[in-house]
Amino acid sequence: MPETSEQLYFTNSHEWLKVSGEFAFVGITQHAQEELGDVAFVQLPEPGRVLQSGETFGEIESIKAVSELYAPVKGEVIEANEKLLTAPELVNNDPLGEGWLIKIRVLSLDGLDQLLSGSEYDSLVKEL
Repeated sequence: MPETSEQLYFTNSHEWLKVSGEFAFVGITQHAQEELGDVAFVQLPEPGRVLQSGETFGEIESIKAVSELYAPVKGEVIEANEKLLTAPELVNNDPLGEGWLIKIRVLSLDGLDQLLSGSEYDSLVKEL
């Protein structure tokens, strides 16, 4: 995972985006994993797939619900977190770290200004 010069953004649909240069990691937020409960299965895209901003790229299934996952920005999937195939609980245990979902090569930052900062996301969650 990128360490120092990363920028963290959030979506209204509870995904996060960590941007570092031309690459970014995508996952779900602490709030989202708490709402889902114990994650049992994650369906992720194959590397090479190009995602449009807002496009569904997979699903996450828990004991409570199945939720779709949405791409925060346009990008090409470089890697899916294969650890989640055998250990989906990583999403619950460390959603902003080892529980990341996909790594993308960012193709466009259009729409980045539509994403939320950490404080904006915190305000959104408090209203729920």
